[in-house]
Amino acid sequence: MQNHPDTQLEWEFRLAPAPAAPAADAPTSTETMVDLRGVTKSFGSVTAVDNVDLTIRKGEFLTLLGPSGCGKTTLLRLLAGFEIPTSGQILLEGRDVSGVPPYRRDVNQVFQSYAIFPHLSVADNIAFGLKMRHVPANERRERVEEALALVSLAGLGKRRPHELSGGQRQRVALARALVCRPKVLLLDEPLSALDAKLRHAMQLELKQLQRQLGITFVFVTHDQEEALIMSDRIAVIHRGRIDQLGTATDIYHAPASAFTADFIGEANLLDGDIVSSNGVTAHIRLDEGVEVAVRASALRSGSTRALMSIRPEKIYITRTKPAKDNCFKGVIENEIFRGAMDELRIRVAHNLQLMAVVANESAHEHAWHKGDTVYCAIHSDDIVVVEQK
Repeated sequence: MQNHPDTQLEWEFRLAPAPAAPAADAPTSTETMVDLRGVTKSFGSVTAVDNVDLTIRKGEFLTLLGPSGCGKTTLLRLLAGFEIPTSGQILLEGRDVSGVPPYRRDVNQVFQSYAIFPHLSVADNIAFGLKMRHVPANERRERVEEALALVSLAGLGKRRPHELSGGQRQRVALARALVCRPKVLLLDEPLSALDAKLRHAMQLELKQLQRQLGITFVFVTHDQEEALIMSDRIAVIHRGRIDQLGTATDIYHAPASAFTADFIGEANLLDGDIVSSNGVTAHIRLDEGVEVAVRASALRSGSTRALMSIRPEKIYITRTKPAKDNCFKGVIENEIFRGAMDELRIRVAHNLQLMAVVANESAHEHAWHKGDTVYCAIHSDDIVVVEQK
């Protein structure tokens, strides 16, 4: 099927029974809403989605996060019904919908381009799906007014899309999808066209709205910060597979791979040989000769080499040598001012540079400068082993 907005909308809004309205303030449950079992999607010789297993809970906000071309949008289109799996099953509340067309699934989608009909008013855009379902006119008007109020557009129903701001158009697209009361709402990078400040405001509004309605949201983005702010759980997608699935806290502080560590936020990735272990603490010698102490429980028996991830904000910077493990002397090679924070690039050894982030405590004077000699201390609990050999 061609990815044309009007075609998708008409397909999406064909006759289908309207699902029951969700309960307000419904909490996230452990019940399953969507279950993907061994789902693969190939386009000729290219495998876009590769044997994915994924359970999405009722009422949760799940984000599919990954770089361009990783397969996250294809996965969303499979959930919507715009693509059919090459193999595997997609279950919606236990019902196999793998080959069911979009208009027979209780699923709606908000598109990246919003896909609003320019020749229709705001109210008519929102009512389009209800009209296609032959919902009576009086009920349509009531539900459109409710949807307008829900997305803070009350009183703007008669306007045309060109008379709205980007944020307002995004709200129209959202209201149009919600007015049909879907069990699952799919969102394909709907905030990408907004400026940074409005985008942040809409992130918070969208999360609050999802909590209020209790609808299952599946959100696609390549923006790591957006995923961390909004999600109950995040599925990090890499080369058509789920690299890691977990809460924002788990994925940020305990990345399961070098890809996730590097893709989510910033990370220092250090590679070295395991040289000793007493069962409690293990020592890893980096290629530059510096040794790092880590928890022995983080290493597999028989491993001889490890790749470690250290978040920049976990590095403690001081001018005098502290009585701490994993303390390294270095020189600041670069200082990047980032408003409330300073990003420091510190040369610890000839081929070893660490990135640290520290708070700016004064508006008039930087605490750290290029050329300063400093000590970097890292607690062993803040060192995550992401690969072993």
